[in-house]
Parts: sequence; C-alpha cells; structure tokens
Amino acid sequence: MTETGGTKPEGEKKTRTIAVGTIARVEGEGSLRVTVQDGAVHDVELKIFEPPRFFEAFLVGRHYDEVPDIVARICGICPVAYQMSAVHAIEQIFGLRVEGPLRDLRRLLYCGEWIESHALHIFMLQAPDFLGYESGIAMAKDHAAIVTRGLRIKKAGNAIMTLLGGRSVHPVSVKVGGFSRVPNHRELESLKDELAWARDAAAETVRWVAAFDYPEFTPDYTFVALCHPDEYPFNEGRIVAGSGLDIPVDEFERHFTEHQVSYSHALQCTLRGAPYLVGPLARLNLNHDRLTPLTRQVLADTGLSLPLRNPFHGIVARSVETLYAFEESLRLIEQYDPPPSPSLPVRVRAGIGMACTEAPRGILYHRYRVDGDGVMREAKIVPPTSQNQGRIEADLRLFLPRVLDRSNEEASLACERVIRCYDPCISCATHFLKLEITQVKE
Repeated sequence: MTETGGTKPEGEKKTRTIAVGTIARVEGEGSLRVTVQDGAVHDVELKIFEPPRFFEAFLVGRHYDEVPDIVARICGICPVAYQMSAVHAIEQIFGLRVEGPLRDLRRLLYCGEWIESHALHIFMLQAPDFLGYESGIAMAKDHAAIVTRGLRIKKAGNAIMTLLGGRSVHPVSVKVGGFSRVPNHRELESLKDELAWARDAAAETVRWVAAFDYPEFTPDYTFVALCHPDEYPFNEGRIVAGSGLDIPVDEFERHFTEHQVSYSHALQCTLRGAPYLVGPLARLNLNHDRLTPLTRQVLADTGLSLPLRNPFHGIVARSVETLYAFEESLRLIEQYDPPPSPSLPVRVRAGIGMACTEAPRGILYHRYRVDGDGVMREAKIVPPTSQNQGRIEADLRLFLPRVLDRSNEEASLACERVIRCYDPCISCATHFLKLEITQVKE
C-alpha cells in the first residue's frame, strides 16, 4: 500500500492515492481506480486485466460434440453452467428436446453445482467479512464447527456432481442429447442420507447469515433472471426483469448489449444501455413464489421481507438457494426412473441456436452457429460477471462516499466487501483488487 499527497501550492491539484496489492477471495486478477474530486466520487473503474482467454475462438472449427468438454474449462467453479447453456443451444439447432428423467438428471447436476459454489462463497469467501476475519482459514480457528459444516455442505454438492458428471470439477459425462452414462437407483439412493443432513444444515445456515450485521445500503436495482412457470429456474425459462421485460431467450441480443471499456479486458453488458443485476438476489426476488414451502418458511422466519435490495443480502439469497437445491435434489432422487438410454439420438443440421441457464452467479447466455457437418462456425458467450460488472461500479459509486473519511486500509476493505457480494470464486486467488483513490482539489 502506498499513499501520496500533502500540501500543494495554490492552484495545483491535491492527490491522494491508495494502492492495495494481492488480496484473495475473488477469482482472477483485477483492480479498482477511484477518482475523488472536491470530496465527491468522480469516477470508478473496475479493471479486469487478465489476458483474453479466447474460448469463443477456440470453439470455431470444432465439432459440436467437443463443445461441452471445452466450455467446462472456462470455470472451475461453475463448469456445469457452461455445459448446460452449450448443450441447450446446440439442441435447439438440431430440434432436440430433452425431457423426462434426462431433464431431471440435468436439473440434479445443476443442484450439485449451486450447492458447492454457494457453500464455498458463503462460508469461505464472504462470511469472514461479516465476522471480522481476513480469510476462511482464520475464521476456522474460532468457528471450527461452522466452517466444518460449510465444507460438509459443499462436499454434498460435489458428490452429486461426481456421480452424474464423472468428477466434481470439469464434468465429462454431459453431452448433446443427454449423458454418456446415467446412474441407477442404488447409486442415487446412496446420496440421500447425506443430502437430508445437509438440507437441515442449510436451513440453519439461512438463520445464521440472516443474523449478520448488514450495512444500510439499498440501490435501485433492475433485477434480471430466468423465470419458469412451474419451477425455480435452472436450465430453462424466459428472461424477465423487474422493469417489466419478459422475453424468450432468442431475443437476448435485441435488448442486452456488450461493449468494450478502455480500462478493462472484460466486456461489459447492459440492458438498454443501463447496468443491471443478475445472480441469487435477482433470482430470489423474481422467483420466490416457486420455492418449496420449507424454504419459504425458513426465509420468513428470518424476518427479512422481499424484495431484498441490499447487495450484502446476497449471502442470504445464496443460503436460501442452497436450501432449495437440497430439497430439489431429494425430490428428484425420490422420483427418479432411469431412462431407457443415457442420451437421445442426434440428427445434425445447420442453424443458429441460443440458450440461457442460471449459473450460480446469474444468467449465462450462449449462441452458436453450426454448419451441416456439425462444425462450429460462430460462438458467443456472455457470462454473469460481465453482466454484473457495470452494476458493481454503480454500487461502488454509491457506497464510496460513506468511507472516504476512513483510513486507506478501511476504505479498501469496504470496496472489497461490496465486490465480494457479487462473485463466488476460489479462495486461493492470488490477485484480487488493486485499489487507487485519487483526490483532486481544484
């Protein structure tokens, strides 16, 4: 950390710079630059400076059946989300509709991913902010039982992914038309006892996080999520927004636009030119009536009322969704009837297909163009992080004035806490946030 400044001759600008180096608990490498002029926040730039990864370009020229394995490598936390958006988009091109037990298994696999991702974020990445610890490891010294519970919850989600996907990271069994292998009754039944324990532990987690001390902060959000008429959304639904938008997925690019900003390698996505919010908070506010009775009751018992408009309440939304995912997993296992075949036959044809599913962080849009030989000719992927990036900057503009009178360390931590409301990540990330605040007095 460095600080510069001091008394300047009249007419010169007074500059204060805060630089924070490697800080963990958000995936990837980024920095934040804030300019303060005459005591007011003038500019906020959330910089994503990781080199481009070119996954969309990697897909061009590859056969469609290679796509699920390739896109799974985009993220080690939510590979299922990338696989599900991919296979749904390709199946749309081929006129293929996966129903019945195969659809249920995809939903169950998604439950596993939500559980492991949400548990990681709740217990290891964000709870330390509320309890005053620098990391989940430091928190474990005083709260061993809580951290152990969180890791066991996460392990239950990993077990689902391992059984259905072949392994818990970058699953290998997902394919266009279904799976390369499906479990039998006995294999799924073997998960039930641990899932039942984890369901009860997840309910306790909702009560635990709801009691945290939350800052008073309620921006005016435009929430965006999938909505399905019969179920809490995972793989399917229309794209809806609190502003009244209600569109099929294939109209995504008519309303949502990606654009490049000069200070970041990551594209930002806006809805009709304005930032919006995706993820657990948006899903819960737009789909709470599709939760199970138990999940609704546990949320009601916290005393919190919907809609939740405080980004720090994202940890509550993740906890609620974790409880729901356990209940849904048990329901799907109970009604499971193995399909006659692990996948449906595929008839290749040329075309363009779009799909959107709900990754743990929010909606994940894929569009592909395939030729008559099943070869990818065009690919477009819009991840949740790029959709939330503009909203994070807007939140920081609103939040920063209340911390500008604090020390460099306190102001930096406050900014990190706002950003961590959005992005689950791996705890061993080596670079997170480099914060620079420049105060200009004319």
